[in-house]
Formats: sequence, structure tokens, C-alpha cells
Amino acid sequence: MTVITSAVGGLLLSLEILKKKLHFSPQMLHYLYYVCLEAVMKHLNLGFVGFGLIGGSIARALRKDGADISVYVYSRRHNPELEQGVKEGVIDEIWYKIDERFACCDIVFLCAPVLKNIEYLPVMKKWIKPDCLLTDVGSVKGNICQAALKEGLGSQFIGGHPMAGSEKTGYANSTDTLLENAYYLLTPTKENRPEDITLMQEIVGKTRANCVVLDYHHHDQITAAISHVPHILAVSLVNMVRKNDNEAEDMKSFAAGGFKDITRIASSSPAMWQDICIANGESIDHFLQYYIESLEEFRRLIAQGDMKQIYREFEEAGNYRNSMSVKKKGSISSSYELFVNIDDEPGAIAVISSLLFGKKISIKNIGIIHNREYADGVLRIEFYSEAARLSAKDTLEKYGLDLPARD
Repeated sequence: MTVITSAVGGLLLSLEILKKKLHFSPQMLHYLYYVCLEAVMKHLNLGFVGFGLIGGSIARALRKDGADISVYVYSRRHNPELEQGVKEGVIDEIWYKIDERFACCDIVFLCAPVLKNIEYLPVMKKWIKPDCLLTDVGSVKGNICQAALKEGLGSQFIGGHPMAGSEKTGYANSTDTLLENAYYLLTPTKENRPEDITLMQEIVGKTRANCVVLDYHHHDQITAAISHVPHILAVSLVNMVRKNDNEAEDMKSFAAGGFKDITRIASSSPAMWQDICIANGESIDHFLQYYIESLEEFRRLIAQGDMKQIYREFEEAGNYRNSMSVKKKGSISSSYELFVNIDDEPGAIAVISSLLFGKKISIKNIGIIHNREYADGVLRIEFYSEAARLSAKDTLEKYGLDLPARD
């Protein structure tokens, strides 16, 4: 691992010299960086403490990419799913004890519930080598990053959060595409070396996820607002129906698309979410309080019959929701998207791809959205620039294709 990170550090220095002396473009430097990084990336031993949906999907994606890795998994008890992982060639060995065997690992992924991951820090410190990187996959970062600093692991720990969860759990539900095009957030500490952060970015890139580096305090505010509080609301909505339904369960019987879509995440792991609620309690409390106040305001508007303001609330929310497909500012690069209503049948994507290819329009990503938000099949197409997006829009409209107005 020392050889790899030293090589990465030397690579960064060399590219900086090329930039200053030879005036290489950012695009050329980016290309050279990844070509050279592939050359210095040697075999990596990856350890996993816990190996469920996320850990399994990380390992599967790296295997699919052809990464030169060995995968060692710690499990507290015998798990037939993990035995299947060995048969599938995803896992090299299963260990039922955390001991000196972890000294061989170059990177260790902590994949337990968020509070349990913190408990593992001093345990892992005893066995890992000084240049081993530690990371986690939890959705709360502040407390574990601070705990790592207190344990003297600040230079080795880089927080990680693959934003690709599901209500499903366990290795059996992991896939090699779960992380593809999902955001994978890294939250370094103030003590991390740049070359180690770069190495983690490369590992994340091999899973086909979109890597973004954030301050861990900022991360917890974001996830409280867009993930943690919505999960709590989904649970509250389901329990509202459960506690107010009649003996015939009429509410349950008539709960269809809309209700099921917005409460799907209520089926997530209770063990995982009890930890998240406690670990990110301060940020969650802040946004819950705001939400409670907004509900009280809605209640007041309804009681007063204020139709104008009720309309405005729905209108403003709808406009903001519809704008979410294009990210124009902040840490995340812009996304240039089009949505096309199509029949979900063989050949539909190929036809549209051919139309765009004929106009020499490059596609960054393409796929059908499987979501009841759209009644019919909807194709999402992502481009490399706004100019390409507009050109594609013009081309597809000329051929009579239906493009939803949300773009």
C-alpha cells in the first residue's frame, strides 16, 4: 500500500509539473492521470467488516471492472449467503474473527450499522498496518470521523457513503450495478494525505459511481434533509394508516401507487435506522422541527380556507421538484438530461440511440426509469453538455417523439 500511495503522490507532482512547464490542458492532464494511475494500481487486499447489500455490491462492481483485488469478509456468524459469495468468486475468504489476518489488508470497509462501525475503530486499530486505509459505508459521517481522529486514525480513515441504498438488505440482494451512476460521497478528515483521498476516488470510480468529496459536517446536514427525515416521515405515514384503519383494513386495501411509492422506504432495516436516528440526531431534529412547523402552517391554511396560499405551496413545491433533474451549482457537476416517453419494448432504446448517433450527438448515459412517477415507459438520456442536450431535444422532437416538459 505504501508503494501505491507513494506512486500516486509522485504522479500528482509530475502532472503538476507538466501543467506548469508544458501548459497541458486540464482534459489532457485528466486523461494522463487515469492512464498512469492504472499502471501504479497494483493488487489490493480489501477487508470487509460486514458484507450485505452495500459491501456486496462494492465487491461485485470491482470484480466486474476487472480490479486486481482479493476480498476478505468478517462475519460474526455463519451465513449461507456469504458461502454463496465464495462460490460465485466474489469473496476469497470468510473470517469469523477479527485478528492478525487483517494486517494484510490495504483498505478495510466498515459495513455494519453506523454506531457499530464506531465500535470497530479501536478493534481494527489493533490489527491493521499503518498505511491501511479505513472507510465506512454509513449515512452519518460526523461522529465516526471525529471518533477516528480521537483514536489516532485520522490519517487512515476516510468516510464513505454510497447513496444507493434499498429497502432490501443482505448480500443476496447485492448487484454489480447497484452503485452505477449513484453518488458516492467521501468525507476525509483534516489529517488525510491527498494521495490517499485520490486512491479512494479511484476505487469509487471503478464501481461506476459518481464520487463527490464533502466536509463531513455538511454531509450530515444534507443527508438529514434528503434521506433521514424522509425515512421518518415514511414510517410516520405508514403508522398513521395502520393505527387509524378499521377492522376490514379498508385503508390498507385501497393504498395504491402514490402511497406505496412515497412510503416504500418505510420497509428499510429497523436496526440500521435506529442507529441513524441517534447518530445524526442533531441535524435530524433541526429539519424535523422545520417540517413540524410547515405542517402546522398547512393545517392553518386549510382551517382558514386560504385557497390562494395552498395553491402557491403546491406550485412552488412542484416547480422545485421538477428542477431537480438539472444540478447547476454546488459540489456536484451539472447534469444534462432529457426524458422521452417510449413504449417499453425491445428495440425502443436502439432506435433513439441511432437517431442521435446519426446527428453525431454523444450520449453519456441512457436507461429506462422504473418508477410509477411516470405512467408509461420513460427513457432518461444524459449528455456531456447543454449544447448536446438541446441538439438532441431538437432532433427527437422533429421525429415526433414525446419529451415531458420537466426537462
